[in-house]
Amino acid sequence: MQNRVRHGAPGANEMPHAPRVALVNVKYSPNLGDGMLSECLEAELATALPGIEIRVIDLAGRTDYACGAPSRKSVLTLMHHSPRVVRHAIVHSVLGYKLNTELRPRWRSVLRGVDAVIVGGGNLLSDADLNFPMKLDAAMAEVRDLGLPAAVFGVGVSGDWTSRGELLFRRALSGVALFHASVREGRSAEIWRARLSGAGIRAAQVVHDPGHLVSRHVERSRASDRAVTTIGLGITHPIALKYHGGGVRVSAAAQAAWYRALVRAGSARGWRFIVFANGSPEDEAFIDQLRPMLAEAGGVGRITFAPRAATPADLARLISSFDLLMAHRLHANIAAFSYAVPQIGFAWDVKLESFLSGVGRGHCLCTVGIDSIDAVVALAARQLGEGIDAHVHRTVLGDACAHVAELAAALRGAVAGSRQPAGGARVTGESLV
Repeated sequence: MQNRVRHGAPGANEMPHAPRVALVNVKYSPNLGDGMLSECLEAELATALPGIEIRVIDLAGRTDYACGAPSRKSVLTLMHHSPRVVRHAIVHSVLGYKLNTELRPRWRSVLRGVDAVIVGGGNLLSDADLNFPMKLDAAMAEVRDLGLPAAVFGVGVSGDWTSRGELLFRRALSGVALFHASVREGRSAEIWRARLSGAGIRAAQVVHDPGHLVSRHVERSRASDRAVTTIGLGITHPIALKYHGGGVRVSAAAQAAWYRALVRAGSARGWRFIVFANGSPEDEAFIDQLRPMLAEAGGVGRITFAPRAATPADLARLISSFDLLMAHRLHANIAAFSYAVPQIGFAWDVKLESFLSGVGRGHCLCTVGIDSIDAVVALAARQLGEGIDAHVHRTVLGDACAHVAELAAALRGAVAGSRQPAGGARVTGESLV
């Protein structure tokens, strides 16, 4: 089932001047979890505000779901091993040039045709070598110059800000008229208050990540042979864990050996493993490295390797087919919860721990390469038997719907109270979720 975001004139029963909105995020990241949450937000806004036109501004300048550059792993490795001063100099030069010569003119053109701006969701208020601080500062400068009302919805906020990054985030958000501000969990709200409230930026409420709603928009896929327990094993490259997570100190070799032992132990119980990634090219490359040893550990008929998902909907359907998920990536875990698929998160970043705790599953966390295989397999067996708490599941998804509805109401009010809608030709397109 697909819920498409409509573009064009409203129908007879729709609000007379449906807003034209720019949605600022990283929708087209090769990590398809970012696209999943964006498409869910688009679909829910379309339900709440029939006729709405949504134009996506990807902060990296991407325009479709490409696989991502094969050089990503090399770039991550270089940045991880370089001193901070070198990393910042590289980013300031390369990204600064791209922002000024390519991205800002393009964004300005899009923004001239909208009535309001929504920033979200995703972990956008994080400071990995000034990447998001510089991009958001540039994007919001254009919003400020055009006098557009703006919202921040359901973002993650990390505690890794440099002094320069904090200055840029403060400048980005203090100079615009925010009609709504929200973050995706309590820890992000605390950091927002500590780092931004002193600049006069409105307080952020806590909402659920819109990715929780993927099961409302992408029909569940179930494997034909339900007699076999299927475990989805999500793989993330160690260099991504080190660069973005920071706390991972387990070698790639140790992680590989642990995965092999997990597959061997699970296969001995009769489980079938499907190995996959969220789409990032470095993760897919790591799966290719692991393939021979995992295939040997699983044995004939006990392990398959999923092809890279082409779209967020493809990834969602794959995750929905599992009986249990084991993965690092936040939005793989969020999608599993949406479909009431129990999961065991692989610890690497506080955002995953915060999510699991927030849905009553903080006990379903283990560390690749460190935790005992016997203990992890026993936890998996218990989760297969217990499943997801039905009451918690209903409550979280209901609240997630209500949170987007609140955003839509605030958007309607902000547009009605602002200047006359900006001119500009409408563009056509659709969202796959």
